[in-house]
Amino acid sequence: MADSSSLHTRLIDEGLDPGAWSNGPGDRYAAHDHDYDKVIVVAAGAIRFGLPEGPVDLSAGDRLELLARTPHDAVVGDTGVTCLEAHLPIGTLAATRRRSIGSW
Repeated sequence: MADSSSLHTRLIDEGLDPGAWSNGPGDRYAAHDHDYDKVIVVAAGAIRFGLPEGPVDLSAGDRLELLARTPHDAVVGDTGVTCLEAHLPIGTLAATRRRSIGSW
């Protein structure tokens, strides 16, 4: 299991301002998008994101970067999920990398 405190520190060291959110097992987010770039790091549990190129399963320690206006939905895993999330101005992530998925 990832250490939430160290993940939070790593995001801050990148100049991000992460907040935390949690959901219970099986919770769902309908398809939507955002007008900002977003970095999500799973601190505990698991979540599946539905992305245009197919589903992506994330668990503790995994990171997902979403460009603004990327349509996505989500389903929380069997044990729930806690994520750290930071919002960035539109176009910020496009300058670095489109998506980074996996433990980091």
